Amino acid sequence: MRKHTRTLFVFAVLALCAGSGCARKEPAPQPAAAVDPAALELFGILPEVMESKTNPVTEEKVALGRMLYYEKRLSKSQQISCNSCHMLDNYGVDGQPTSEGHMGKLGDRNSPTVYNAAGHFVQFWDGRAESVEEQAKGPVTNPVEMAMPAETVVIAVLKSMPEYVDAFKKAFPEESEPVTFDNMAKAIGAFERKLVTPSRWDRFLQGDQAALTDEEKAGFNEYISAGCQTCHAGTYVGGNLFQKLGLVKPWPDTSDTGRERVTKSGADRMVFKVPSLRNIDKTAPYYHNGKVATLEEAVSTMAEYQLGRVLTNKQVRAIVAWLRSLTGEIPAAYIQEPRLPKSTAKTPKPDVSE
Repeated sequence: MRKHTRTLFVFAVLALCAGSGCARKEPAPQPAAAVDPAALELFGILPEVMESKTNPVTEEKVALGRMLYYEKRLSKSQQISCNSCHMLDNYGVDGQPTSEGHMGKLGDRNSPTVYNAAGHFVQFWDGRAESVEEQAKGPVTNPVEMAMPAETVVIAVLKSMPEYVDAFKKAFPEESEPVTFDNMAKAIGAFERKLVTPSRWDRFLQGDQAALTDEEKAGFNEYISAGCQTCHAGTYVGGNLFQKLGLVKPWPDTSDTGRERVTKSGADRMVFKVPSLRNIDKTAPYYHNGKVATLEEAVSTMAEYQLGRVLTNKQVRAIVAWLRSLTGEIPAAYIQEPRLPKSTAKTPKPDVSE
């Protein structure tokens, strides 16, 4: 074929390709990830207030409860408050495996977050408290935590400051003796009942499809496929039942037997309250003993011991991507530390003895 003939042939082929569509095309866009609407029915949107029939939330209780939450004089050394272990500007945790209490003593369980906790069906890892009001009493007189020797000492501290006496009267106006240990716990509980952290996940549940990325939607599908929703579902993505740790495969560390400590029943051996997964990306380390440092390890271990599944790294990354959509907004104005009443001559002094 002569040179000019070959040139004409090439031009002809190019023209034919241009007309027939054989020229290179951009790849077609992939369809957006979708989730099964039926799976979404297993979950719920966070309320603005986690109400209580026995402890109605009022502005006066909340104001008092906020002060008491930050009040270090409720501890024997006057160095520890609720916020010491449940730091409100750090998603309600201190980031330690177990928290440091009176004179540096360490507890034996990880301190869970207080955010959204008032909506859980029980409190503490072993469920020994039915409400945040009941839970608020425990650490104050626990010798390892705030170590106050008796409830009467707590009341003496509060009554020594006129501002607290007035605040209790406003919070509990119908009571002739409002400054009580129970009312202290009710005020703290009322404050905690508004510690909610709405997230992009809530917006997604409300119909905003753009609230989650395709990666996160795919991660949710992987979460459902793995069976994680068996325990971690509902409004709080957990926090609504007890479960045996090591359900399918025996848990390797049985030094803490969980709810058995409370009930003394062998049926409750290694049974713990299922934690909420809201804000889980911000509340490491994990499990009741705080011995797992990363969310990826926590997901892998749960799948193996609770579901009998070995997840691939890709599956774990997908699930973790969705879990991060559960990270909510900290209510910065609501948790702002208030001015606390000044001590008086009647206020007991700090006691740093064992």
